[in-house]
Amino acid sequence: MTTPFKIGLIGTGRIGQVHAASIAALNETTLQWVADPFIEGAQKVAAQYGAPNVTADALELINSGDVDAIVIASPTPTHVDLISAAIDAGVPALCEKPIDLDIARVDALREKASASSTPIALGFNRRFDPHFAELHRRVQAGQIGKLEQLTIISRDPAEPPIEYVKVSGGIFRDMTIHDFDMARFFVPEIVEVTARGANQFSEEIAAVGDYDSAIVTLRGAGGEFVTITNSRHSSYGYDQRLEAFGSLGMLQATNVGPTTVRLYTEEQVEAQAPYQNFFLERYAAAYQLELAAFIASIREGVPASPGFDDGRAALLLANAAVQSAAEGVSVAVDLNA
Repeated sequence: MTTPFKIGLIGTGRIGQVHAASIAALNETTLQWVADPFIEGAQKVAAQYGAPNVTADALELINSGDVDAIVIASPTPTHVDLISAAIDAGVPALCEKPIDLDIARVDALREKASASSTPIALGFNRRFDPHFAELHRRVQAGQIGKLEQLTIISRDPAEPPIEYVKVSGGIFRDMTIHDFDMARFFVPEIVEVTARGANQFSEEIAAVGDYDSAIVTLRGAGGEFVTITNSRHSSYGYDQRLEAFGSLGMLQATNVGPTTVRLYTEEQVEAQAPYQNFFLERYAAAYQLELAAFIASIREGVPASPGFDDGRAALLLANAAVQSAAEGVSVAVDLNA
């Protein structure tokens, strides 16, 4: 039996608590340190999951010599500095998306990240969702022939708090960025972005200069088309679907509900319980599988995936979408520049 990896968790907000639960759920990991400037939050998470060490200083955690890897779940503006510190300390890091909202800050760290042997993984957990991963595996196996069209639908059940929207970087950098990474999971070389945003229902979101709805079309180097549909509200729950269409057929991953049982009566047919209501339920397994894959990459000495450059590519696509929606034009992109 291998010794469990000692994990340091930085950040104990909503996403930090999700990662804490994943660390506790895996036999191969144990929560060793918890860091948060809001020390009461760190203490609460540490007590809940049995972590022996708590600090308000993330650098104390990183440089403790008492962690095998860290999970960075702190606010976005802290990510670049914490990744850099992890590289300096030789501590593998799994960092939540995005790396930063400013591509200049990301590029300033890129050479250091590329030259380092310290694994850096980005938290695009949807690649590890069992349904999406199975669809991807079957596309890669050639089951539908040459991929021609990929359709990604992602709608939240309700808009986030407006104070969050103000600092989120906007719908393309905050919400669609997951879909940009999913697009690249299937079509790595995206060469053109066309995006349109709309304000269809939220005056609050419009007032802070963001969109509540968006449509994005991506064109791949091989002629593939990817269509992304986003909305900040969905009356029937968290809407997460994926469709791959190719020369030999089609694959679909539909929404996930709490049960497969359906009701048939004279009033209705195929009635079922509502879809899962938010990402915490829908992607619970994905977060655990993401962490397991990160630990496996460290143990096996293979590059972490998705990695730093995947995070950079998703931000480049998000920036192109912002420009496209603002100017009403299609934007050419070179993700390898």
